Amino acid sequence: MATIRSYAFLFFASALLLCQLCFAAPVAVGHDGRAITINGDRRILISGSIHYPRSTPEMWPDLIQKAKDGGLNAIETYVFWNAHEPLRRQYDFSGNLDLVRFIQTIQKAGLYAVLRIGPYVGAEWNYGGFPVWLHNIPGIKLRTNNDIYKNEMQNFTTLIVDMMKHEHLFASQGGPIILAQIENEYGNVMRPYGDEGKKYIQWCAALAESYHIGVPWIMCQQKDAPQSMINTCNGLVL
Repeated sequence: MATIRSYAFLFFASALLLCQLCFAAPVAVGHDGRAITINGDRRILISGSIHYPRSTPEMWPDLIQKAKDGGLNAIETYVFWNAHEPLRRQYDFSGNLDLVRFIQTIQKAGLYAVLRIGPYVGAEWNYGGFPVWLHNIPGIKLRTNNDIYKNEMQNFTTLIVDMMKHEHLFASQGGPIILAQIENEYGNVMRPYGDEGKKYIQWCAALAESYHIGVPWIMCQQKDAPQSMINTCNGLVL
């Protein structure tokens, strides 16, 4: 009887450990105007970029481990719209486009993730990450207060957010993603858009907040970012 109980205990302990490995505890991520906070403690994030489509899944663990060995505690990546939706409403998340697998690989390495959805990314990437078919939709105007464009942007952004939620990859769900980005460096090109550009950036912020992902949203190079967004920059000008 003692032996049976011992085996039962070991089985229970092993199952509990397995559950703990598979499902990390939710983390509260916020910001206090001076720093990102994780579970209430200010944290310094040292992040580096690894763009998953520019390597293979077999390379990801080694690349991420080298980043960790070099002192990074976070990996950031853009999400590449034209790669994932090469034809309208036809999606590809296979091979080196397997975003979920990439984020999970970051988590396995014990690092945080910063997901820069955009969906305009720049990144020395063809057409800034916009799919060519987007340009050819009648009546569309890119990156401004244009309903046709906003509908397409919202469709893709929602697809990505829902995918991350489904796989429990946001920190609020126990995943590694502690920050998400909407748009990218729009402040650098915003002036020619005038009032329509201002309306667009307000719309982007409202869209981001509507997803309730439980982690802060950032806007890169956006000095007039709406209050709910964190304005970030690409460098320091002395």
